[in-house]
Amino acid sequence: MLPESPALTSPGVKTPPSPELCGFLVLDKPAGLTSHGCVAQVRRAYGLKRVGHGGTLDPAVTGVLPIALGSATRLLPYLSGDKRYRGTVRLGLRTSSDDLGGDLLEQRPVPALGRDRLEAALEPFRGTIQQRPPNVSAVHVDGERAYLRARRGEELDLASKTVTISELHLLGWDLERAELELEVACTAGTYIRSLARDLGAALGCGGCLAELRRTEALGFGLEQSVPLERLQQTPPPELLDPLVVLRHLDRHQLAGEAELASWRCGRSLEAALALTDGTAVVVVGPDGSLVGMAQARAGGRLQPKLVLQANG
Repeated sequence: MLPESPALTSPGVKTPPSPELCGFLVLDKPAGLTSHGCVAQVRRAYGLKRVGHGGTLDPAVTGVLPIALGSATRLLPYLSGDKRYRGTVRLGLRTSSDDLGGDLLEQRPVPALGRDRLEAALEPFRGTIQQRPPNVSAVHVDGERAYLRARRGEELDLASKTVTISELHLLGWDLERAELELEVACTAGTYIRSLARDLGAALGCGGCLAELRRTEALGFGLEQSVPLERLQQTPPPELLDPLVVLRHLDRHQLAGEAELASWRCGRSLEAALALTDGTAVVVVGPDGSLVGMAQARAGGRLQPKLVLQANG
């Protein structure tokens, strides 16, 4: 009788879980393509269904679009939501969508503005402010997206939201074109189209967004991005290691295989970490590989929130 193959396991013995694909890709999204369309191309390039993106970009907007593949889709909530943009605002125009893609509602003459007047107009938009989203946006209104109602011609009065614009820099002013270039660092949920609209209103001539490029999102920058065309090459781009992406968080390494087995069963752990209750913690195995995410609890315990390669 031939000896049993070492690849086979005895009855009742669990086979160790196989590694899951887990990584991030940063696309430099081109104009004219939706974020969902980018995700579809990533799925085809990697032969993977489990793909998601962080921070939707309008079709006309270019720049940083973070993509999570495999188990990394479950890590998106642990990334910073702050974003940075470079945009161009056209004064003298009001549109239905607060950008050049909408219907023209009003055209007014632009006063002879100098840099001092523009800086004074920008100042109230710095810091924590109340901002009304554009009518053509993905905000929910009675269970339906606002842009669907707006395209049917419905009159909308969207509620303002609290957002923070931590940096707002005037990079340039072209009086002849009535365009100013801005750099904006802001929290998630901030609409640069709304900023353009409200700035134009403050200046008394109206305004809308002419062009926008996102330069940072979820902790990723343009320097990490790859063009969409790179997905057509073989092999596709190498994924970014989640442990590098999550380096801003506290980390706990499991002591040995017994603790790893306990973790994969979803049991809480003791950890010598003096952390505020609710703090997110990256958990790595004895070999230093990512095994999940935990939440710090009182008494120095870690409660599993995400277990990769879980047992059972």
